[in-house]
Amino acid sequence: MWVISRRQQRDEKIARLKQGDSAFAESQELIRLIKRDIEKEHLKVICEETASGCWFIPKNRSKTS
Repeated sequence: MWVISRRQQRDEKIARLKQGDSAFAESQELIRLIKRDIEKEHLKVICEETASGCWFIPKNRSKTS
C-alpha cells in the first residue's frame, strides 16, 4: 500500500488549481492545508463543501501554462 504525505497531496492539488483544473479532497486535514495555500497564493477558488469532502473549483476556468 502506498502512503502519500498530505503535503505532497496538497502540492499536487494546488498545481491542478493553478492549471485551471478542479480538485477534490476528502480529509479535513488535507482540506485545511489546501485552503491555507489558496489564501497564501491568492488563488481565486470556489470551495464547495459536501458531506463527503470539498471541491475546489478555480473561478477562472481558462487553462494557462
